[in-house]
Amino acid sequence: MSCRSGRGDGLPVLLLGIFVSWNSVQADETSQSAHQVSIPSKALAEVLPAGQWKRLEGSVDRALAWIASRQDADGSFPTYPSGQPAVTSFCILAFLSRGHQPGLGPYGQQLNRAIDFVVSCQMPDGLFSYQTPQAQHQDKQASHTAAYNHAIAGLMLGEVYGHVTGQRAREVKNAIGKALQFTRNLQVRPKANPLDTGGWRYLRFRGGDEPDSDLSVAAWHLMFLRSARNAEFAVPQAYVDEAVEYVKRCWDPNEGGFAYTRTWNGGYNQISRGMTGAGILSLSLAGQHQTPMARAAGNWLLAHPYRRFGETTGGNDRYFYSAYYCSQAAVQLGGRYWQGIFPPLVNAMLSAQSPDGSWPVEPNYGDAVFGNVYTTAMAVLSLTPPYQLLPVYQR
Repeated sequence: MSCRSGRGDGLPVLLLGIFVSWNSVQADETSQSAHQVSIPSKALAEVLPAGQWKRLEGSVDRALAWIASRQDADGSFPTYPSGQPAVTSFCILAFLSRGHQPGLGPYGQQLNRAIDFVVSCQMPDGLFSYQTPQAQHQDKQASHTAAYNHAIAGLMLGEVYGHVTGQRAREVKNAIGKALQFTRNLQVRPKANPLDTGGWRYLRFRGGDEPDSDLSVAAWHLMFLRSARNAEFAVPQAYVDEAVEYVKRCWDPNEGGFAYTRTWNGGYNQISRGMTGAGILSLSLAGQHQTPMARAAGNWLLAHPYRRFGETTGGNDRYFYSAYYCSQAAVQLGGRYWQGIFPPLVNAMLSAQSPDGSWPVEPNYGDAVFGNVYTTAMAVLSLTPPYQLLPVYQR
């Protein structure tokens, strides 16, 4: 498997189907009306003029058509093997975020094949990983990336669970159950530093003075738990509570943002837009909306706006990755945070889209961060939060 570079009242929207609540309709595989598009509320829509909304929607549709054209015969979307099945899961989520459903419409069968690929990546112990993880930690290999692959695949399957039927639904249900246990096992592994309790990090510990949890990995596992709970899987509250306590420990009250990790001496390591957005989103998904901590972090994001494409803030920040988190965080906070964060992000993102619908690879990292099928899917996911079609992110 190779890495190929691969609204509110009075505002128009390109409607390709009748709006229905995502949670109220179960997919009918015989139906031909597959594309359901939500209309953002006035509070979310009024931050962009009508013409910009139309441009945004056209941008997303071109991107999805481009992603669809890149699907491989096994159902996956291309990236490095160490990035699977997370990248394929991001692509599926991108289609869902625009109202496309498995088994229905122009992308229905492609989505089914992609879901089947993700399920096929699950190992006997419940881990989602295309590659067999190494016995010791190796950067950018499965021992490093599998914790991401696992949580992101689980998150996606939780979002599609109510929209698959028959044998596929049974396989997805079984896969989610096994994956939840694996996530819990990773969470409760003994960690050398008490500050890391309740979180997650790589599949293999690095040892030495390296942290055993980080906010980047932990946020995805928390999203998986929330998505599974929304889909009515049993997720004990203790799992969430322990995770949220870890997230809160990553809050740096002096800087007003969230850090990637805590250090052995109690310090904070690498505050960035991406991790600050991840912290806000994690609190919101755990039911802690509009807390003083979340609003203060939102103020930090307002002070570090998306002024131009490719600009990052903080150590090891990734542009597309942080755009995804900050857009989701902004829609959760709403109000002046949404007004201050989303419009400049849209302008910056649309300025960099290629005529074929794709986005370039991660700025400053090149192909090293999983190629431009990945970045194009993340761009779509950063532009579609106002449609509120992914249940896990609904306010």
